[in-house]
Amino acid sequence: MRHINTCILRAAAGASLLVASTPVVALAEEENTGMKLLLPNMAEFIPACIAFIIIWIILAKFAWPMVLKMMEERESKIQGDLDAAEQAKTKAESDAKAYSDRLAAAEREAADIVAQAKREGEEERARILAQAQKDAAATIAKAHDAVDSERKKAMAELSGSVIDLSVEIASKLVGNDLTDDQHRRLAERYLQEVGAGDGSK
Repeated sequence: MRHINTCILRAAAGASLLVASTPVVALAEEENTGMKLLLPNMAEFIPACIAFIIIWIILAKFAWPMVLKMMEERESKIQGDLDAAEQAKTKAESDAKAYSDRLAAAEREAADIVAQAKREGEEERARILAQAQKDAAATIAKAHDAVDSERKKAMAELSGSVIDLSVEIASKLVGNDLTDDQHRRLAERYLQEVGAGDGSK
C-alpha cells in the first residue's frame, strides 16, 4: 500500500512539472496578444491534455479505488455503529420493560404478603379472643361451682349448728324425757319441714 502511494505521488509530481513547465516555455517564445489569449495554444494544450489524461489514469487506477474502499469502509462502520446503537436501544427498552415487570411483580408480592399478614393477624386476634372468652367462661363456671360448694358447706355447717342448738333448747324445754338422739331426729325433721316449706314458697 505504501509503495502504491509513493508511485502515485511520483507520477502526479511528474505530470504537474510537465504541465507547469510547458506553458512557461511556450509563453516565453510567443507574444501574449489579443486573439491568441482566447484561442488555446497547441504547444500548451496538447501537453496539458496529456498531463490531465495521465493524472486521470493514475487517479482512476490507484487513488479512486482506494477512495471508494475508504468510503465503503466508512459507510460500513457508520452502518455498524447505527446497528449497534439500534440494538443497544432495543436492549435498553427490553431491560426497562423487564425491570418494570419485576417491579410490578415485587409490588404485587409485597401487597400479597401484607394482606396475608393482616389475615393471619385477624385470625390470631379472633383465636386469642375466643380462647380468652373460653377461659373466662371456665373461670366463671369454676367460681360458680366453688361458690355453690362453699354455700352447701356453709349450709351444712349451719344446719349442724342449728340442730345442736335446737337439741339443747328442746332438752331444756321438754326436760330429759327424750334422748339426745331423739332430740336430734326431731330437730332434723323440723328443719326438713321448714326447708320444704321455704322451697314451696
